[in-house]
This record gives sequence, C-alpha cells and structure tokens, in this order.
Amino acid sequence: MTPLYTAEATATGGRHGHAETSDGVISVNLAIPKAMGGPGGDGMTNPEQLFATGYAACFGSAVEYVARLEKAPLSAVTIHSKVHIGAKPGGGFQLAVELAAKLDGVDRAQAEALVARAHQVCPYSNATRGNIDVSISVLD
Repeated sequence: MTPLYTAEATATGGRHGHAETSDGVISVNLAIPKAMGGPGGDGMTNPEQLFATGYAACFGSAVEYVARLEKAPLSAVTIHSKVHIGAKPGGGFQLAVELAAKLDGVDRAQAEALVARAHQVCPYSNATRGNIDVSISVLD
C-alpha cells in the first residue's frame, strides 16, 4: 500500500485519559461509560464512540464514491452506526458493528446495491472483515 494520508493520534491514560491528534484538531477527554462500570461524564467520549463516528463517516464516503462510479443519482447519504463492545468467550473483549444507511435519490434496490459495493471498498469494512460482526441495513 502507498499511503495517501496518515492520521496521527496519541492517547494517554487509556479509557480514562485524554486523546488528541497530532495537529490538535481533535482533543478529547476519555471516560469509561457508566454501562461498563465507569464514571461516564459530560463532555467525555470513549473509543467506541470515536470508532462509530469514524466508521459512519468513512462508510458514507464509500457510498458516495461507488455512486459516482455508477453514475447513480444519489443526492444525500446518512449513515447511523452502532459499535457494541462485550465480553468475548474465553476472555477479553469483542466489538460488533451495525450500520444503517439512508440514501436519498435512489430506489431501494439501487440503495442496497450501492451499500453492498461500498462495504467492499470502505477501508473500515476491509479492516474489520473477518474480525468482527458487521451488519448493514438500508433504511427507507
């Protein structure tokens, strides 16, 4: 692979610390969510929220990319993502992802085809394929 872009970030203190990108555009305080036994907190985020945000944005761009290639009349795309974390059988933790896509300007059959193709080209989808469960649906 020849990199087109490299993002750099540093996290200190794990899930109860601070993370920021090398350019300072993202600078967030981290907290373990209450649902996982942590304190949570206003203005705090966690790795799952950051992953959900990144995957949704990347997948949306992948849909737009394949729509351009196919000259589909896509007028807008919205991706809602959920990233689940849970205990893995045998120890450790596992992620699972749900992506729900709303595509404006195309019919349901074309939306399903675009989403399926986007799942093949999205770098997040390629990184997770075979490693975690990713379910994708198309919303009306």
